[in-house]
Amino acid sequence: MTVGEAIRAAAERLAETSDTARLDAEVLMAHALGVSRSDLFLREIGKPAPPAFAALVQRRARHEPVAHIAGSQEFYGLDLRVTADTLIPRGDSETLIDAAREWFDGKASPSRILDLGTGTGALLLAALSVYPAAEGIAVDASEAALAVAKDNAMRLGLTDRTRFFCRSWLVANWTEGLGQFDLVLCNPPYVESGATLDPDVRNFEPGAALFAGPEGLDAYRAIVPQLGKLKSPEGVAVLEIGAAQTESVAAIIRESGFDATLRHDLAGRPRALIVT
Repeated sequence: MTVGEAIRAAAERLAETSDTARLDAEVLMAHALGVSRSDLFLREIGKPAPPAFAALVQRRARHEPVAHIAGSQEFYGLDLRVTADTLIPRGDSETLIDAAREWFDGKASPSRILDLGTGTGALLLAALSVYPAAEGIAVDASEAALAVAKDNAMRLGLTDRTRFFCRSWLVANWTEGLGQFDLVLCNPPYVESGATLDPDVRNFEPGAALFAGPEGLDAYRAIVPQLGKLKSPEGVAVLEIGAAQTESVAAIIRESGFDATLRHDLAGRPRALIVT
C-alpha cells in the first residue's frame, strides 16, 4: 500500500471517531515518515507506507489526541512539544495574542509579560516571539507542565528571556515576588466539574487544567482580585473564557474594580476578556 492509499484508508477508519479524520491521517503519516505535511505530498505520496503508521492510526482510533501521538502542536507559528501533563494548545487561544497585539498597537510594547497556568508555555512564548524586547514569567502549579514549558523555551531559543515559577493561585501569597507586568495572559481551567467532555479531552488531558468548580469560575475568583498587584497601572490582562461565561466572568472583573472588554475568536464565539 502506498502512502496515499494508506492515508485514504486511515481517514475512512478515523471518520468514526474524529471530525478531522483526513487531517489526522495526514499528520500521523507525516510523523511516521519524519517529514512535514508539505514534503509528504511533494515527495512521499507514492512511496510505500511505513509499517509504523498502522499503530499510530490505532492509537487515534482509541481517541488519543493527535498532538499526544505526534508529541507536538503548532501554536501561533511555533512548534511546541506536548505531553499528557499539559493541555494541548488550541488555535482558539491564539485570540488572546491577537487581542494583546491590538491593545498595544500604537502604544509602547510590553516589556514584562506574565503567563498564568502556562502549560506548554504557548501563550508566553508566542507573546515573546511577537515582542522580542520583552521578558516573561511563566507560572504553573504543575512541575511536570513547567518542565515542558522550559523545554519549549529552550527549543525556541527563548530561555534567556523566561523564568518559571511553580505556584498555585489557590495558595495564599502566590503573587509574592513576581512584580508587575505590562501584559498578563491566562488560559485558566474553566470547565464545570460536572461537564461532559469528548473522550479525546476527558481521557487524555489533565483534569487540573480543565475543571474549576461547579460553575467553572473558581480560577477567575482566585486570579482576578490579584490583578491589581500583578498588572502595571497602564497594563492589560487578557483572560480566556468559556463560550457561555462572558457575563459571569465580567461580573467578577467588575467587582474587583476593573473594566472588561469582550473579544471573539475567528468562529465568532466569545473567547477572551480584556481587563483594564
